[in-house]
Amino acid sequence: MNQLKDKILIVDDDITNLQVLFKTLQDANYEILVAKDAPSALARLQHNNPDLILLDIMLPGMDGFALYNHLRQEMKSEIPVIFLSAVTDVNAIIAGLQLSAVDYITKPFDPRIVIARIEKHLQLERLRRELKAYNQQLQREVAELDAFAHTVAHDLKGPLAIVLGFADILADELVDYPSANVKQALTYIRTISQKMAGIINDLLLLAQIHRQTFILQTIDMQPIVHEALAHLATNIEEYQAMITQPDQWPPVIGYAPWVETVWVNYLSNGLKYGGRPPHLTLGSDLQENGHVRFWVKDNGRGLSPEEQQRLFIEFVRLGQISESPGHGLGLSIVRRIITQLGGDVGVESESGQGSTFYFTLPYAEDTGNK
Repeated sequence: MNQLKDKILIVDDDITNLQVLFKTLQDANYEILVAKDAPSALARLQHNNPDLILLDIMLPGMDGFALYNHLRQEMKSEIPVIFLSAVTDVNAIIAGLQLSAVDYITKPFDPRIVIARIEKHLQLERLRRELKAYNQQLQREVAELDAFAHTVAHDLKGPLAIVLGFADILADELVDYPSANVKQALTYIRTISQKMAGIINDLLLLAQIHRQTFILQTIDMQPIVHEALAHLATNIEEYQAMITQPDQWPPVIGYAPWVETVWVNYLSNGLKYGGRPPHLTLGSDLQENGHVRFWVKDNGRGLSPEEQQRLFIEFVRLGQISESPGHGLGLSIVRRIITQLGGDVGVESESGQGSTFYFTLPYAEDTGNK
């Protein structure tokens, strides 16, 4: 039995019904509020916050449906409402349920059924409130963690830039230095520092994806791919990579700076994990669902189905699969970006046959380009 912890407001102009409901709920140890019409119900709600409302439809003046709409639209109330009425017309019942009332009980009613339904919906309401509170707590914790990661990454970026700067100066000064060990150590410092800088930039980008508002626009993929390739020019020369791409790209809806990041990640992975030398083929095709699929196909060893399932997850890197170093944020960033932009990501691969990494974006039909 309840211990007077749940409060119920009964709104009914029928004295007999009020008496029956009052006695029924009192015996079940509920705290009870009573109102005979909409104005008295609203007056009650100014000073009380019931856990559930039993609301008669056929009220004098403002009927139950109108009062319900007032509660939801004007008062922004989330209190669960059970309609209680002698109206047995199916259309009235449907209308009540379509208003998102939690239940509808017709008169005459069995008190046991009323209590059973009240208890069920009170339990659901308690769960809803607990879930809402838990979700709010999670949102606060995620926001705090996001702010912490952003602050740490930002604070590390400056000192690390200084380390890299001095490493470059030392490298220039020690060109003719006779000790191979010193040169090797300096090279290692520069390499590790560059990797750390990459991790920091990825963390900052992750925080940006959560925080930044953006406007979707029609974008031309040609200059975006060009910028991505220019960003990786040193790597392309180092790996002596062959890059094949189409002369034209279909227009899509997206956010250009983020899409460029996606291309940089896919191309960078293709350079690292493709064949030797890597041969990357870029392309696109229009999908039946109105999206365009963009892809980078490499000539690497390929991935098994088990390996493919591990991709696009934070801190699971291609390096863990291909025995090459990495920090495991790139593909997860790609997934987050493309999801934010309304698309999808994936990979198609077979062992020994290379891999095709793809992402999709909505086709910009309104440009007139086909």
